[in-house]
Amino acid sequence: MLPPALRRTAALVVTGCAAVTASLALAFAGQARPDGLDAAVDTHVRSGLGQYPEQLHLLAELGDLVPVTVLTAALILACLAVRRRRGAALACLAVPGAVALTEFVLKPLVGRTIHGAYLCFPSGHATASFALATTCAVLLARPARRRLPGAVRLLLVLSAAVVAAAVATAMVALGHHYFTDAVAGTAVGLGMVLLTALLIDWAADSLRARRRAGGPPVTSRPDPQSMTGHLVAGEASRRAAGPAT
Repeated sequence: MLPPALRRTAALVVTGCAAVTASLALAFAGQARPDGLDAAVDTHVRSGLGQYPEQLHLLAELGDLVPVTVLTAALILACLAVRRRRGAALACLAVPGAVALTEFVLKPLVGRTIHGAYLCFPSGHATASFALATTCAVLLARPARRRLPGAVRLLLVLSAAVVAAAVATAMVALGHHYFTDAVAGTAVGLGMVLLTALLIDWAADSLRARRRAGGPPVTSRPDPQSMTGHLVAGEASRRAAGPAT
């Protein structure tokens, strides 16, 4: 999945994402109000974008369950169509895994709410959108068709990242999440995809190493040349020994 030169960087990013998520979770556990940073950023975002409610709702809907499911299925089918089984496994495992981690583990565990109304940390929309964007980035790091120019791949990755950031921003602007909820969701989505990619690569490399260590299969059929050599050597030994007494 990941080029070998990028795997160490990916591992560092995963570690950073885990640290950010854990730090924010400890800081906001059980709270029902924004802190100073949230209050400042949220006010700025809502005042600047609040006049575009229709556009914000359209962006926010991209992070809903149905669009995320459809986009994930599209990535899986596209990978299978070009015989990228690891890519299909990445999309199948990482995106649902990131969403499940947010919705069923972190939100109940942290218990942060929007004014006591509903659990909000981390943002599920930010998690899903950045998980999809990161999956696209990993797949484009080693595209199935090498003819795709690097500039085009970079443009596609940046476009996916911009859309993901727009979804997360829309949720803050609509008042559905605090700024730090979106930051934590971004970290979960990004970190989960990179971790899954690293695990898939590790499993594939381990399997390849075991196959190489096993060597070629051993057959029970005798080698004709070897048998001929043994017969010739035996005949020569009998002649050298002379007649038996």
